[in-house]
Amino acid sequence: MNVGVAYATKFKQIWLKLEVPDGSTVREAIERSGLLKQFPEIDLEEQKIGIFGKLTNLDAALEDGARVEIYRHIIADPETVERRDRQEGDDDSDD
Repeated sequence: MNVGVAYATKFKQIWLKLEVPDGSTVREAIERSGLLKQFPEIDLEEQKIGIFGKLTNLDAALEDGARVEIYRHIIADPETVERRDRQEGDDDSDD
């Protein structure tokens, strides 16, 4: 069956299409994709994984056409960053 595996770094987005045997798991698809060798910073035990944007576990069975997504750690709360950016913009207008 055909599945996709997606991962994005700060600078690059990768979406690989590959064929896996029927009954393959999320972990097996990720391992077959080669992304773990290409991006050694990926830690499947720590990072969240999803299928079409919905969190899942590594042992979940895949269906034909599934898109497996490896999520990076969030290093900043998006609301905090937005608030900080807004405040910095206000400070600039005072100069």
